[in-house]
Amino acid sequence: MEAKTLKDKILTGLQKVASSLGSFIKRKWYRYQLTRWLIVIFLSLAVVSSAYLTFIAKTTDVKGLKATLKQATQIYDVDGDKAGYLYAQKGTWVSLKQISPNVTNAVLSTEDRNFYKEYGFSLTGIGRAGLLYVKNKLTGQSGISGGGSTITQQLVKNAFLSQEQTFSRKAKELFLAVQVENDYSKKEILTMYLNNAYFGNGVWGVQDAAKRYFNVNASELSVPQAATLAGMLKSPSAYNPADHPQAARQRRNVVLGLMAANGKLSQSQLSQYQASAMVVSNGYDYVSGYKYPYYFDAVIAEAIDDYGLSETEIMNKGYKIYTSLDQNYQTQIQTAFANSSLFPYNASDGTKAQGASIAINPQTGGVAALVGGRAGSHVFRGYNRATQLKRSPGSAIKPLAVYTPALQNGYYYDSQVKDTLKSYGTNKYTPKNWNGVYSGELPLYEALALSKNTSAVWLLNKIGIQKGYASVKRFGIPLSKSDNNLSLALGGMKEGVSPYEMAAAYTAFANQGVKYQPHLIRKIVDSSGKVIVDNSKVDSKRIISKKIANEMTSMMIDVYKMGTGTSAKPYGFTIAGKTGSTESAQRIDGEDNDHWYIGYTPDVVVATWVGFDSSKYSLQNQGLRAGAGLFKTEMEGILPYTPQTKFDVSAASTMVNSKTASSSSSGQVWSKLEDAGKDIGAKAASIKDKAGSYLKGLFGY
Repeated sequence: MEAKTLKDKILTGLQKVASSLGSFIKRKWYRYQLTRWLIVIFLSLAVVSSAYLTFIAKTTDVKGLKATLKQATQIYDVDGDKAGYLYAQKGTWVSLKQISPNVTNAVLSTEDRNFYKEYGFSLTGIGRAGLLYVKNKLTGQSGISGGGSTITQQLVKNAFLSQEQTFSRKAKELFLAVQVENDYSKKEILTMYLNNAYFGNGVWGVQDAAKRYFNVNASELSVPQAATLAGMLKSPSAYNPADHPQAARQRRNVVLGLMAANGKLSQSQLSQYQASAMVVSNGYDYVSGYKYPYYFDAVIAEAIDDYGLSETEIMNKGYKIYTSLDQNYQTQIQTAFANSSLFPYNASDGTKAQGASIAINPQTGGVAALVGGRAGSHVFRGYNRATQLKRSPGSAIKPLAVYTPALQNGYYYDSQVKDTLKSYGTNKYTPKNWNGVYSGELPLYEALALSKNTSAVWLLNKIGIQKGYASVKRFGIPLSKSDNNLSLALGGMKEGVSPYEMAAAYTAFANQGVKYQPHLIRKIVDSSGKVIVDNSKVDSKRIISKKIANEMTSMMIDVYKMGTGTSAKPYGFTIAGKTGSTESAQRIDGEDNDHWYIGYTPDVVVATWVGFDSSKYSLQNQGLRAGAGLFKTEMEGILPYTPQTKFDVSAASTMVNSKTASSSSSGQVWSKLEDAGKDIGAKAASIKDKAGSYLKGLFGY
């Protein structure tokens, strides 16, 4: 009894508290007119939201929608000719007159029966979607259920928005749909929708779908065929007649029933069509416009990285992208890369060697050709070795790090430099020549042509490491602080370089000291004709004087004339440049990880890398297959398409010989013979070096 009394007291107390609290809230509610404030807040939020969504709708490029959907993004070459297009969510565009009325009847009966009566959205559909949302919440499901979208809303969602199911996305969809209705007629909207719809198996648009599944044009689709395609819109993968014929037939018959309910078919027609067999015939022949895959990948990357565009925009907005591409150059390099005999033999476990090449116009900085891997290895926007590779350049760095700053600090092409085995610093850094031959002393140009490691390090030590480090950076090669040491003379770098970076650096030599910013894109025009990227004024910078550039070129002509590049020299052409190789990680004599060939004329700079993606493999005893044959083939293919501008200078060896000949006289003959006899040992070593360099290029050791 006492417990019951206590319980009653507690309940009575709680009731009094609740009553008092209710009275308090009621007094305050009326006193401060909270109902009015809630209404004001709700209306304010509605106004602000409407203003924001209206702003979104007005600032979205709705007027350019048709042009965007109608045309693929086109790539143009340096001459303004079409070079290809980017594959994307687009099929073959056809007008509404070229689409069978059976298709429009099936689609409208299934997707949006009141299409011609509504203005972009359906109140009934929105209400139905709202009820489904409540149902989902009660059953523990997340998101907003579909079923409330009109054809205009579906078009907007696919063209402008993501596929996420949220209130904000639905609200944007509704306002954009109204804007689309403002700018386009119903026929235009329906045409855009049918051409932009996805039908599975990578097929977009009703024309390509008609070809893919029935081998007819969109204008020839029968009622059952049209109903099949309309049924696929709900789920292209689940109702695909090629892969799921039974499910596709059941869905088709549902669509036929909806067409009958909408007055588009009689009962007898319905029965006849529902009883018909599902016959599939594939007549779709997809032709890729992605003709130059690695180059196009690089174009997309540059548009994203340098100009802030997204991949979706680039692929789907119908842009015209004008590039520096030379289709002749590109074709020649791709053809060379398709020739497996120009590449090293596979490793013992079957791993294939790889390669990358790039050609740049030194007078503009425009990338004229680019291949980032062997034929058959391309993956869309995958690893592009031409731009993304990071490997030591080996001796290819010597012109940048050693010989250019040497000329700038008082040395000449015929200055004598040391070629002796010597240790440097407290860590006893001891560079060695690849063949173990040391001449004692030789001319600067010869040390470069024969790629003498000892001479390069000796020279960098003489002029100062900091000057070499600064020179490399001035050419645009990225370096880390740890690279500031003598090993930089031989390509010792923490990060490494790409063919893109090396070719760009060498353009300064080819263009008499001036380096233009390397680039692929010249201009981008959107589907309405507006220029959104203008790269017509490319930045340039003088890296070295014209005198130094010409003197370096004269020395680098000898690389391919008498030095390490002789086996890679293109027949009938004079080029300058430098080769490079890096030592195997296992440090076995004759085994290299990377081979570089960089060559140029005043018209083009080509950089080629050959090696394995993994450093555990080496290029042992590969001969011409180690890169020399590939580079030679590329250059012999490209150079005939250039203006074939001649160098302003001769090879350094030619200038030395001319100087020697001009100073000769009959009274000096005996003296010269006597001097030659005294110097016969050094000359013999030099001849041995030259022969060895040729064999190294030929056999890769």
